[in-house]
Amino acid sequence: MGRGGTSRAWAVPFAAALLAGSAVTGCGATDSGIAGRAFPAGADGGRTTSPSPRVTSDEDLCAKLVGHWARQVLNGRAYGDYQSMGLSGGQYDILREVVDSARAAERRGAADPGRSIDREAREGCAEWYRAGGPGKEPWG
Repeated sequence: MGRGGTSRAWAVPFAAALLAGSAVTGCGATDSGIAGRAFPAGADGGRTTSPSPRVTSDEDLCAKLVGHWARQVLNGRAYGDYQSMGLSGGQYDILREVVDSARAAERRGAADPGRSIDREAREGCAEWYRAGGPGKEPWG
């Protein structure tokens, strides 16, 4: 039909092209195999899902970050300020307390302050999150 008409003559060839394209590109429940052969997506035809990855809690992430940077500070390899370390102001406060405690332990002759770093970082972060954790400000 002419301009403004309702002809849908293009719809059938378009749909056929889409179907053909999906067959050619391998869309569907197959994985590429050896020499271009297709194999089923899984023994059950792709009906199962893999388990979701473990999610790290905010407290665990805080403890890992603080523990990492405490070790870096004690080894003289820390750099910049709390923002360049990827810490919030509250996490940095915990870091300073953990480092101070680890230095005191080293002065008392502790061979490995690593355990106390991990314990105090975890305790400090748990307490911080019990008290409300980070604020809405980036330095919180």
